[in-house]
Amino acid sequence: MANKLRLEGKVAVITGAASGIGEATARLFVEHGARVVIADIQDELGFQVVASIGTDKACYRHCDVTDEKQVEETVAYAVEYYGALDIMFSNAGTLGAPGSILGMDMKVFDRTMTVNARGSALAVKHAARVMVAKKVRGSIICTASIEAILAGEAPLTYVASKHAILGVVKAAARELGQHGIRVNCVSPYGIATPMVCKMYGCDAAPLEASISGYANLKGVTLNTKHIAEAALFLASDESVYVSAHNLAVDGGLSSIMKLH
Repeated sequence: MANKLRLEGKVAVITGAASGIGEATARLFVEHGARVVIADIQDELGFQVVASIGTDKACYRHCDVTDEKQVEETVAYAVEYYGALDIMFSNAGTLGAPGSILGMDMKVFDRTMTVNARGSALAVKHAARVMVAKKVRGSIICTASIEAILAGEAPLTYVASKHAILGVVKAAARELGQHGIRVNCVSPYGIATPMVCKMYGCDAAPLEASISGYANLKGVTLNTKHIAEAALFLASDESVYVSAHNLAVDGGLSSIMKLH
C-alpha cells in the first residue's frame, strides 16, 4: 500500500487549505496522485502552499465559504482548470469565541454557524451539482469535531455548528447515494493548529501538552497528518461503500465519555 497512489488522476477542492488540517491534507492528496485546488481566504499562505507543492499539482483560489457565489465559482474553477471534480473536502471553519451562554454574543453565534454549518452545506451543494451533472461517483468530506459527538469544553457556538455539520452529511448522503456519491465527515480530537493556537494565545507545544493530558489514548500526540490520513481514506476507493459515516479520530474518547 505504501507505493500505491490512492488518488491517482483525481481532482480535489479543499477549503481552508492554506494552513492546519487543510494544508496537511492537500499535501497528502498530492502525494497520492491528486491535483488540488487550495481554497482559502488566507491568500499569502495559500500561494505559499501551492509554491511548495508545485504549480503543476496544485493551484490557489480565494474562497470565502460564507459567500455562495465564491463557493460555486471555486468548484467551477476546479472543473475548468483540471477538467474534473472528484473530491470535495469541506474543511474551512472557525472556533467561535469562548464564554458562557448567559452572555453569548448572537452575532458570534450567527457567524460561527454561517462559516461552519452553512459553509459545509454550500460546499456539498455545489460539489454535488457538478458530480451529478458529470455522472462522477465522487467523495464529499466535511470536517466536524469530537464536539459534534459530545459537548466537551468548546463554546456553545462551536458545538452547535459541528452538530449541524453531522446533519448536513447524513441528509446529503441519503439523497446523493442514488447518484453514487458518498458523503462523510471526519471528527478530530483537539489539535494545536495555527487557528487554535491563535485563539488561546499560546504556542503549539504547551497547548499540545494540555490537549494530551485530557486524551484517552496515550503515547500519541494527535496532529494534522493523522486527520489528513483519515480524509485520504474517505476520499479513496478504499472506502467505496462508506457513506453517511462520521470517522472519529479521537483515540476513543467520544466512545467512552472520558472528559476529565
